Amino acid sequence: MEYMMVEKRSYDRLVARIEALARRVSELCRRQDKTLQHWLDNEEVCLLLNIQKRTLQRYRERGLIPCTQIRHKVYYKTADVERLLASAAYRCRRQS
Repeated sequence: MEYMMVEKRSYDRLVARIEALARRVSELCRRQDKTLQHWLDNEEVCLLLNIQKRTLQRYRERGLIPCTQIRHKVYYKTADVERLLASAAYRCRRQS
């Protein structure tokens, strides 16, 4: 094991910066959670529309429903899903 000596003042500054970073990360996570509450993921949309994931993917590809991708996860605005449900095109597709 290797040891290193650091001045107390330097150590205290380092700890303060780490704590400030931790607070900032916590705040960003809290904000992100709040904004995502108005968004639905693939599973939730499939349940609401009573469709399979592949069908939802086709809707995205055809531009029937806008989406946002964060990392590898896709999200949909609640209003966009409601608009799709209300559209005549969606009802016609589901009946055929």
